[in-house]
Amino acid sequence: MKMMSKEVHCLSRHILSFRKPAEKVDPSPLSSVVKYTSQQSALSSNNTANLSSNHWSFNKTLSNLIRKNILRFLDPERDISILKGTLKPGDVIHYVLDRHSTTNISENLYRLLPTVSPMRNQHHRRCAIVGNSGILLNSSCGQEIDSYEFVIRCNLAPVKEYSADVGQRTNLVTMNPSVVQRAFQDLASDEWRERFVARLQSLQGSVLWIPAFMAKGGEERVEWAARLILLHTVGVRTAFPSLRLLHAVRGYWLTNNVQIKRPTTGLLMYTMATRFCEEIHLYGFWPFPLDPQGRPVRYHYYDTMKYDYASHSSPHTMPLEFRTLNTLHRKGALRLHTGTCHTGNVPIESGQTTRALK
Repeated sequence: MKMMSKEVHCLSRHILSFRKPAEKVDPSPLSSVVKYTSQQSALSSNNTANLSSNHWSFNKTLSNLIRKNILRFLDPERDISILKGTLKPGDVIHYVLDRHSTTNISENLYRLLPTVSPMRNQHHRRCAIVGNSGILLNSSCGQEIDSYEFVIRCNLAPVKEYSADVGQRTNLVTMNPSVVQRAFQDLASDEWRERFVARLQSLQGSVLWIPAFMAKGGEERVEWAARLILLHTVGVRTAFPSLRLLHAVRGYWLTNNVQIKRPTTGLLMYTMATRFCEEIHLYGFWPFPLDPQGRPVRYHYYDTMKYDYASHSSPHTMPLEFRTLNTLHRKGALRLHTGTCHTGNVPIESGQTTRALK
């Protein structure tokens, strides 16, 4: 890891600083909601839930600085995937989070490794990253989300039956191995295998990002998925993140005084997207059980799963991540959308041609 520059220290002091040290932050999600709503109440008496008010403006200078500093820790174009030329079938891989455990590169997985980065030479003016929070339900944000040049989604979340709220366009989607078990019943029957293949076939041309080497326990699910992708010639571009990515991303945020345990998929995607996207908009990021009006919010928009955001046993620190993103939102580095969208209110910049980022 390279030494921190004066710019990195400046970013830590002025962009991502908080009044309390991270370890002393009140773990109660309700206290975060109270703080959040009080900050936003002055913006709009009729829509305190909508963080992305008309007062927001893009801070290109800050966005460029963040991109530059992230590139000191990792290059997402390279680290988004291990490439075929670097491994061969039978090679032993140590898991990123379980260094004493290993797996072997199977023939099927090797066949799915890309020969070049799936994000090579990709640069976009405006991108959307769609998280899976229940805050998206009844948001009517589908049309707006689909208007972005590049859309990133998390953990193969369903979109078809929720398209009015979450849209359908997908250019990159993550798939943790646990998704195969949780959402597709470990592909235990023909019906679940067909559902899985149908979901993948709906992603024609998209990047399917599979963190296969993060933690032990998912190797069989990765192999099952690989077999079905090859068997049915599913038209997705698979990617398998480099072994250094997770620690590099965590290192960047820790250097900037954000004391995360392990970055969530959403924070990983934002960090990497800074490399490919000039202006980044986040939807479905809301790690609290209540919305600003005190109404219950599902953990996922598509199921009834429960989650304890304040649990000390969780590998993630979601409320802290949200406060960090909220700070960057208020400074114009990114835009958080947590309220409702209006039909026909599509960004005027959509459809612009892409151009290289400096």
